[in-house]
Amino acid sequence: MKIKIILLGKTDATYLKEGCNFYLRKINHYCPIEYIEIPDLKRIKTCSIHEQKNKEGNLILQKIQASDTIILLDEKGKSFTSLEFSKYIENFLISSIKQLVFIIGGAYGFSDELYARANALLSLSNMTFSHQMIRLLFLEQLYRAFSIIHHEPYHHA
Repeated sequence: MKIKIILLGKTDATYLKEGCNFYLRKINHYCPIEYIEIPDLKRIKTCSIHEQKNKEGNLILQKIQASDTIILLDEKGKSFTSLEFSKYIENFLISSIKQLVFIIGGAYGFSDELYARANALLSLSNMTFSHQMIRLLFLEQLYRAFSIIHHEPYHHA
């Protein structure tokens, strides 16, 4: 199985870039991972929120294949403990899924078309985090899940 992470906008802060790269290297030890940053939309001040979500959605949809399993990181999604999340990931690993795609959307969420295409919604917390910060938090949890699956000492529970 391959994991693909698609997100809108570049990671700006150096410490976040370094942290994301750190966890991407660690995750790649367990499975191939692709990290796709879609540039922010230009000239969106005249767009409604609905139009902006649709434009962002179209850019994201171009990066996925019909056979992909899509999980949107969304505040309305299911929350897991780290142990539950590791079992969730493990279930995908033992299934016949070829590519698991996690999508981190823009500030206003996702288009209706992306919600319709999604296989699941995942929430990392009841709290709200910046779209920059959530990248690092998600990658750390994904790495933690793999370390739990492989019975490695990173997660002390």
